[in-house]
Amino acid sequence: MRVLAVETSTLAGGVALLDGDVLLGQYMLDVRVTHSERLMGAVDRLLGDARWTVRDLTGLAVAVGPGSFTGLRVGLSTVKGLALALGIPVAAVPTLDAMAASLPFAALPVCPVLDARKGEVYASLYRWDGRAMRREWEYLALAPEALAVRLGEPASVLGDAAPAIRSPHARPAPPSHRAPSPAWVALLGAERLRGGETVTPAELVPIYLRPFEAELKRRALAVR
Repeated sequence: MRVLAVETSTLAGGVALLDGDVLLGQYMLDVRVTHSERLMGAVDRLLGDARWTVRDLTGLAVAVGPGSFTGLRVGLSTVKGLALALGIPVAAVPTLDAMAASLPFAALPVCPVLDARKGEVYASLYRWDGRAMRREWEYLALAPEALAVRLGEPASVLGDAAPAIRSPHARPAPPSHRAPSPAWVALLGAERLRGGETVTPAELVPIYLRPFEAELKRRALAVR
């Protein structure tokens, strides 16, 4: 299976290519350039380096959040377009799941944490069960202080908002785990594709844990 993965949950977005179980490459860039400006360029560059075209792809994987509303919309729209044009299946991969998977065999529980802005973070908790990372909490949007209280045991904390979790139980992961990895979106996506856990382009929607800004403004106007 030849899979293209797209990760645009944060500013540090990127793409990855997987050939079977082999990661051929990934492209990541953490700069203040919007995903809409660079995503398709990154896809073209990675495919060109692999000597592939889009017609060589047999599956797609995309991070569906939680994360940046704008970034997720760009990533999902791109994958929807590719899926419709190529007629290939899509796997939806929760961003926090992919982040936790990047620390396999961890002795401690793993808590991925992303900046949700407005004084909140996105987080969940995972534990290695001998085969994979199993999620033990729902996906959460909460204040860093509330997450610190909720951590009742030592846990490896990773992600761009990890420094905000001031808990005696928080064990910071290396800086290399600050951003979600397109490679892990590809690996989890390939598992889902092989297992038949696919979604149609119409079913491909982001995980929103709270209303986005436009919806909040609409509600405020409706109340007046």
